Amino acid sequence: MKKSRKRPTKKSRKSSGKKVALLAIILFLIPVFYGIYLCTPQLQAAISSISLGTPHTPVQTQHYDNLETPLLSDSGHAQQIIRHTGYTVSYNSALRLPNWVAYELTREEARGTEKRSDRFVADPQIVGSMATNADYARSGYDKGHMAPAADMKWSRTAMKESFYFSNICPQHPELNRRKWKDLEEKIRDWGIADSAVVIVCGPIVGKSNTTIGRNKVTVPQRFFKVILSPYANPPRAIGFLFPNERSVAPLRNYAVTVDSVEQVAGMDFFSALPDDLENAIEAELAPSRWGL
Repeated sequence: MKKSRKRPTKKSRKSSGKKVALLAIILFLIPVFYGIYLCTPQLQAAISSISLGTPHTPVQTQHYDNLETPLLSDSGHAQQIIRHTGYTVSYNSALRLPNWVAYELTREEARGTEKRSDRFVADPQIVGSMATNADYARSGYDKGHMAPAADMKWSRTAMKESFYFSNICPQHPELNRRKWKDLEEKIRDWGIADSAVVIVCGPIVGKSNTTIGRNKVTVPQRFFKVILSPYANPPRAIGFLFPNERSVAPLRNYAVTVDSVEQVAGMDFFSALPDDLENAIEAELAPSRWGL
């Protein structure tokens, strides 16, 4: 006996038709969206950033002017403020040292390719005495950069000016070549990850200091460095204090609050920030937020 086939009901035919129509729409939209993807570099970058976990440029909703320039709370500091291509320096001719050196390092600048200069010369804009190569000869101290040459690889002029003696201090070799260098490398990583960072650094001298060379260049007792990441979410800042001696401990051992550096250095950093934000980030010490 032949079995009779079930005839599709009106309801099932309608459901099948909807599925076919939906499939047709999907097949139509796939090449459309793929074409948009190929023609939109911003979309490709965003998708790559999500899928590969690569750093992306944060939305910079706020721009701050003069973040680099600290205020000296001690009016006894002698200073000439000079703005070079890659950094600003407050120079103290009585000490033959900078009071501070400050600059912003962007992601693009941190990826510069200019070759290192290695020619230490006098800063032509300085009025008064400054160090020379002869002062450092057989002194036992390195010519330590405050704004490092490796942060100035984005410009030939900036590289040349980083070797001005107004940017140099007598630094213990095993500070200059170890933890000071390690921190410089970390800062470049932070600049790339956060799109830009602001750095202020310099020497700390006491009431009685030794000197080197005929020009009596003051040997600092310590060095400070403060770093601000203004466009991170949320913004953050950290300070470091190094004795001018052999320094081989982990970097987090030298980390301090920015408030602590201000007290020691006699300066007010990042005063261009809104007061509530400045107070909060300068009081915070969270090395783990910086990967330390």
